[in-house]
Amino acid sequence: MQIREEQSEDHAIIRQITELAFAPKAYSDGTEGELVDKLRASGELQLSLVAIIDGNVVGHVAFSPVTIGEYNSGWFGLGPVSVHPDRQRQGIGSALIREGLQRLKTENARGCALIGDPAYYSRFGFQSDDRVQYQEVPAKNVQWLGFGDERPVGELLFSASFGE
Repeated sequence: MQIREEQSEDHAIIRQITELAFAPKAYSDGTEGELVDKLRASGELQLSLVAIIDGNVVGHVAFSPVTIGEYNSGWFGLGPVSVHPDRQRQGIGSALIREGLQRLKTENARGCALIGDPAYYSRFGFQSDDRVQYQEVPAKNVQWLGFGDERPVGELLFSASFGE
């Protein structure tokens, strides 16, 4: 498997894989593919990685700037992350996330935040506490990972592309 930054010819397949990956999920509102396109169009898709196997794009992860309380720079939101249904549960999503987090650290980012399942994201070092909040989402699902000693406090705000 190769992981690289997206290229313009990847845009359509990224949208297709994202839509396929999220279609069966009860928590999905069906707009995840459109969200990636909006982030890209607005210039807020800070890091967009694809996984390639046998010359085919099989997965994607997006990172975009977020604000947490007084921290309005250096923090990024993870998501969406998607893997083609035929390739799920093979470690592709995990590899994309790990590579993305490493690249953010290399670029001196302060940290990353997301809304998701703590049983999954804790393996990457994400934690949840009531110090970071997001709308009415339970605190356990609002997670963050600092790349230094900072502990963020406040409301998590994603890009306007998320439609908040």
